[in-house]
Amino acid sequence: MSQQDDLQQGAQYQTHCNNSVAKAYLYIVATPIGNMGDITARAIETLKQVDIIACEDTRTSGKLLSNFGISTQTWAYHEHNSEIQTPKIIEMIQRGHSVALISDAGTPLISDPGYQLVQSAHTAGVGVVPVVGASAAIAALSVAGLPSDKFCFVGFLPAKTHGRVKQLEQYADRTETLIFYEAPHRILVSLKDMANVFGDNRPATLCRELTKTFETVKKSTLGELVQFVESDNNQQKGEIVLVIGGDVNNDSDDNSIHDKLLLRLIEDLSVKKAAALASDITGVKKNALYQRLLELQKTE
Repeated sequence: MSQQDDLQQGAQYQTHCNNSVAKAYLYIVATPIGNMGDITARAIETLKQVDIIACEDTRTSGKLLSNFGISTQTWAYHEHNSEIQTPKIIEMIQRGHSVALISDAGTPLISDPGYQLVQSAHTAGVGVVPVVGASAAIAALSVAGLPSDKFCFVGFLPAKTHGRVKQLEQYADRTETLIFYEAPHRILVSLKDMANVFGDNRPATLCRELTKTFETVKKSTLGELVQFVESDNNQQKGEIVLVIGGDVNNDSDDNSIHDKLLLRLIEDLSVKKAAALASDITGVKKNALYQRLLELQKTE
């Protein structure tokens, strides 16, 4: 393909994005996370003009579509039928039909189904177009009052305590802000596990029911958030995002010193004892040093 062909194709794609819904594309459409007023004009136009809307739950999405007078045909697309539905949707697009993917709320694929479909679209040479909008994770980060220049989206933690604690330990010494989703029936136990692993004084913000009537944005520490949620059952309901500050004591200079200490201790001690002694000396959590020592051993 010549440079002129490249430019012409780029111009055609730009026109398509700005003015109309073209056939034979997969549109990833963000929907409101609560307040219906947060839907974009482009999202409404796209959902009205595509041939099919693939929904995580057709009943839930039906309320949204009805609210905006959207009568487009819907297909169920979720984790339990994705293997069957994915090739059907790709085939529909290849035959010249346009398809929009939406989740129950927010931006699809963010802790929601859709990865398999988007991956298959790229493999099949099908165009994938983002129709941007609300995302609970970014909304929470924007109001959390914590550093936002670097962050890590973790999503949902394991449901069982052992798995949850093990995963939290892997993030204990991360310096960037961490974003978690949590189910209301697990919010209290998860906060307690976070306080135990990260420390009671780690800064954190609880964001609950964002954009909805009973919205909560509470910035405090993990220890105080445990008390806050434990004393108010209302905080154990609804959609919840936890934004946790990074480990401010874990800078690069300290890491270098800790690594040297660990490598010296391992010459005479087991991994477990070396991590324990290094923890006593530096004040860094033993589990974090233990994991770091395992990493250092792999690189040697």
